[in-house]
Amino acid sequence: MALSSPLLHVVLGADARRVQEEVQRTAHALAGTHGLSVRQAPPAVEWPWLWPRPVPRPPEVLTVTDLHLAVDTAQTGSTRLVTTQAPFLLAEWMRVEQGGAPGVMVVGGHRATLEAHTPELVARRGAFGRAAVTCLEGQADDHWPELVRRPAMAEALRAATPEDRLPAAVTALSEGRTPPHLLATASVCQEVNDLEGAARDLDEACALAPDWAAAWFERGKVWLRRDDMEAAARCFAHAARCLPDYPGAWGNLGAALGELDRTAEALEAFTRLLQLDPQNPQAHNNIGVVSRELGRLGESESAFRTVTTLDPARPYGYYNLGHTLFLQGRFRAAVSAYEAGQARDPDRNPVQGTRLGLALLAAGESITAFQQIQSSSARLSGPYREQVLADTSAILWALISQQPGLSGWEPIQQWLHRQLPVRNA
Repeated sequence: MALSSPLLHVVLGADARRVQEEVQRTAHALAGTHGLSVRQAPPAVEWPWLWPRPVPRPPEVLTVTDLHLAVDTAQTGSTRLVTTQAPFLLAEWMRVEQGGAPGVMVVGGHRATLEAHTPELVARRGAFGRAAVTCLEGQADDHWPELVRRPAMAEALRAATPEDRLPAAVTALSEGRTPPHLLATASVCQEVNDLEGAARDLDEACALAPDWAAAWFERGKVWLRRDDMEAAARCFAHAARCLPDYPGAWGNLGAALGELDRTAEALEAFTRLLQLDPQNPQAHNNIGVVSRELGRLGESESAFRTVTTLDPARPYGYYNLGHTLFLQGRFRAAVSAYEAGQARDPDRNPVQGTRLGLALLAAGESITAFQQIQSSSARLSGPYREQVLADTSAILWALISQQPGLSGWEPIQQWLHRQLPVRNA
C-alpha cells in the first residue's frame, strides 16, 4: 500500500478537547481512505520512560493527543535528554518493519509548549517539514488541564536547576535502573559536569539495551565532552544504525568524523542528515565545509548559498561562502560575502575581518585592505592576536605566490612582520 498523504499529521492548539477531537477526526478519515486500523498510543508523558521500546507493527494509524507532555522539561542545550526531544521520539514511533509499508501518525498537543521545546516544529524542519500541521484557532475559554501525576523521572527533569534535578533523578533511578532512567540520570550528570558518573550510567544502559539508539547517542555525547572523537564516532554510528531515521545521529556522526579528518565519511553522514532534514541550514553548512576540504568548491559554494537562503539573518553562511569564493579566485564576490557576514555579526568577528582584508587586497583595494586588517586585529590581544596575525601572514604569502602581479601587499606584510617579533626572531 502506498500512501499519498503525509505520514505525520500534527494538530496544535490550546484546548485539549478540541485537539483530541481533531486528532480523532483526522485519524479515522485517513484510516477510511487507506483501509487502515486506528490504534491509540500510550500517553506521551510515558514515552521517554517506556521499556522495552516501541516495536514495529503492521501499517496502521497511530494516535496520541498529548505529545507536549513528552518534551516538557527544564533541560536546555546540548545536554538535554534525547528521549525528551520530539524528533527522536517520532522517529522511534514511526519505525516500520523491514520491507514493510509505512503507517501514519496523528499527534496532537498544546501548541505553546510544543513550540517552546521543539524548534524543528517552529521551523517546519525534518519530520515536521514533511508533516501536515493543523493549528487550531484559539478561543477565550481554551484551556489544557494540568496533568495530575507524572512519572517520577519526568518530574525530576522539570526541576528548575541542574542542581535540583540531580538528586531528584537519583531518587527516581533508585526505583528501577532501567535504560531510560539511566539515560536521564546521565543527562543530568552531564549538566553538572559529572562526566564520570554519566559515562558509568550510560555504559550500564548500553549493556542493557545494546540495540537502542538513544543509549549510544547519549554515550557519544559524553565522549564528545571528553574530546575522544574516535569513541564518539563509533557511538553515533551505532545509533544511526539502530535508528536510521533520526537526523541527530547522522549530524553528530558527521561532526565527529569531520574532527577526525575523515572528510569523505563525514560528507556521507551529512548527506544522510540532509535527506532527513533538507531545510536544516547547519547540515548544508557542514556539507559546504567538508566539500571544500575535499576540493569540491562548486558544491561547497552551492551549499553555502543555500545556508544564506535558509538562515539569512546569521553571519556564518556568508563567512563560509566568502572563504570558498576566495579559494576559487573570485575575490570581488568574496568581499561581498564577507561584508554581508560582518553586517550581520554583532561582534564583527575579528578573524573574519582579517579574511575580508585579504579579499579586499586580492580584489585590488590595498589601502582599504590594510585598514581592515589593522582595525580587526586591534580588537585582539596576547597569544590569540599573534596566532591570527601569523595565519593572516601565511595566507598572504600563499596569495602572493598565486597572484605574482598583485600590488600593494608589501606594506601589509611589513606591518605583519613587525607585529610578530617572536615568530620572526
